[in-house]
Amino acid sequence: MAIKIVTDSTSDLPQDLVDKLGITIVPLYVLFGSETYRDRVDITEDGFYEKLLTTSTHPTTSQPTPQDFVEFYTKLSKDADGIISVHISSKLSGTCNSALQAKEAVSTGCPIEVIDSENVSMGLGLIAIGAAEMANSGMEFKQVIEGTRQLVSKTHVWAMFDTLKYLAKGGRVGKAKALMGSVLSIKPILAVKGGEMTPATKARSREKGMDLLYGFAGRFTAIKDLAVMHSTTPDEARALADRIGAIFDCERIKIGRLGATLGVHAGPGALGVGIVET
Repeated sequence: MAIKIVTDSTSDLPQDLVDKLGITIVPLYVLFGSETYRDRVDITEDGFYEKLLTTSTHPTTSQPTPQDFVEFYTKLSKDADGIISVHISSKLSGTCNSALQAKEAVSTGCPIEVIDSENVSMGLGLIAIGAAEMANSGMEFKQVIEGTRQLVSKTHVWAMFDTLKYLAKGGRVGKAKALMGSVLSIKPILAVKGGEMTPATKARSREKGMDLLYGFAGRFTAIKDLAVMHSTTPDEARALADRIGAIFDCERIKIGRLGATLGVHAGPGALGVGIVET
């Protein structure tokens, strides 16, 4: 028996890490009009971004249902001493709420703890990785819960967007801000603070934006884990990871790709850095 770690598809975790650590991913939904896809199950990252750029209908997203979580929890509980389910910030999605409803509905006797990561993308992913590593090390259920909650307060994310128009289409920012960014070629950089996306700074070019992301990583004197994430620019992500390798062990840097759920709001060209402090 073991402690099972559950997260959702907005964690943007590379599949090799998911398999290695035994993490369970609950997919969110992406809707193109009447067509519904489970993130990373029914639609790949490449397939999504191609569809995003060639379809006139702007997609929307939807959280997993409580029943989705009930099915995952019920299956996992057969071989688990406990389940820790860590998810995208409750201020950005109703996923945590669905998980909490499922927790109350499941009657297997297996304890379930739902944790709001107050983060997104590889910020959430790094927290899930840390939880899985603690669980796999043989720590007790309550110790893993406490350790995971500590990671929440130590995890920080900055993300550069090529444009704000996709956030605007999704109702996340005002249209005027999106227009200003496109006209002036400004690359906005947002930070995750208190579970919300807030303005951090801006750059006049992608090159300057990458400099700012590198500088963000350089602020931290003690780093436990680090990730670089992108939507459609793997070469830039690798170059940024290599550069940050001077600050943090390059071989330990994870590279994740924004899946369909976050791609709806971030669009092509998004690039970010997630950091967990020691």
